[in-house]
Amino acid sequence: MRPSGRQPDQMRPVTIETGFAHHAEGSALIRVGGTEVLCTASVENRVPAFLRGKGSGWVTAEYGMLPRATHSRGLREAAKGKQSGRTQEIQRLIGRSLRSVVDLPALGEISITLDCDVLNADGGTRCAAITGAWVALRLALGKLVAAHVLRQLPLRGQVAAVSCGLTEAGPVLDLDYAEDSAAAADTNFVLTADRRIVEIQATAEDAPFMEDSFTAMFGLARQGVSVLFDAQTAAVNAAEGH
Repeated sequence: MRPSGRQPDQMRPVTIETGFAHHAEGSALIRVGGTEVLCTASVENRVPAFLRGKGSGWVTAEYGMLPRATHSRGLREAAKGKQSGRTQEIQRLIGRSLRSVVDLPALGEISITLDCDVLNADGGTRCAAITGAWVALRLALGKLVAAHVLRQLPLRGQVAAVSCGLTEAGPVLDLDYAEDSAAAADTNFVLTADRRIVEIQATAEDAPFMEDSFTAMFGLARQGVSVLFDAQTAAVNAAEGH
């Protein structure tokens, strides 16, 4: 039995609230169990220097955790004067994941920054950030289309992410902190709605694991992201009045 009492293939409750950040072009507060991440999309009519004059847009991400998002207070990285390696790795993952489903030339010379701030952490923060950031991005792009800045949405589909792991209960879906901290293996799957793979992070925390265990976790991830894609679609439809 899992600590939460969930079945191995059972996600935590997922909700996505849009419009939480009043000034952002797109925003989504995603809750996955006890994990809460505020994702905002900010649009700028400029691109990084390496893209100037090339007719291509850019999508990037920043990630951070509030000091009391975890059980004990963490130092603000701004106060330390530098980002941790973990923070840099996660925000690069979020950026790569979102760019995988954006037609950057169709975006034109526009940059969109996804800020993902963890309000409460109970496992799976990077996965929740990717899933919520897609909603914030989609809403921001919808506003650009409505304002006739873009002729059509420069999106190639949906992207979402979910964690899986190997625990005493065997392969399980959507690890919370209690499971994540004790898992024999921890994996993060970033997948698209048309069943393509964006990125897979898989680590054996103790002993190496077999291919059949990985295959089982991948199957669970496919189930989990289908729930997330439905939540994304429902959130966008509700925000845009569909």
